[in-house]
Amino acid sequence: MPAVRSLCLSFTAVAAITVLSGAMSGVAVAAPAGVATVTATCSQSELPLPDPACTPGALNPDVTQSTIGSTICVSGWTATIRPSTSYTNKLKAQGIIDYGYSDTSMSDYEEDHFLPLELGGAPKDPENLWPEPHSGNENSYSKDSVENAVKKAVCANQATLSDAQHAMLTDWTTAESVLGIG
Repeated sequence: MPAVRSLCLSFTAVAAITVLSGAMSGVAVAAPAGVATVTATCSQSELPLPDPACTPGALNPDVTQSTIGSTICVSGWTATIRPSTSYTNKLKAQGIIDYGYSDTSMSDYEEDHFLPLELGGAPKDPENLWPEPHSGNENSYSKDSVENAVKKAVCANQATLSDAQHAMLTDWTTAESVLGIG
């Protein structure tokens, strides 16, 4: 994951790092005096999936196949581990910059758990959180319905937790068909 997502830096420090890294790589970086230019550090080329270098996903070690009956398969359990919006909004704002989205309206994105909480995703790990767009055919809303269907299959013993996690991290858009549930 790029250092700018994992560290809490000021905008000026992030811009300085970006300018310096461009200069050190032999790339000419021009910005008006006193104004820093910030370049995207994550690619949008994988959408509707996040850039795997920036958001590879992360597991919650408390969720295993043997604990699903007391964790993800318990109604309301994810509410007990979901991070606050004050935490996720800071990551979302930085993620919008990191992904270089031209639309910078926070309300047009969900700070999404790439590996969903209901499938054992790490709640606060920045490697599992990214600003997923609400726009497009395969978006944050359609991913939510896939997450629910896959969790239902895991809790009904139609798919193992490990297989479900792998399917979601590989490509959530095909997870249901890969697991034979959709």
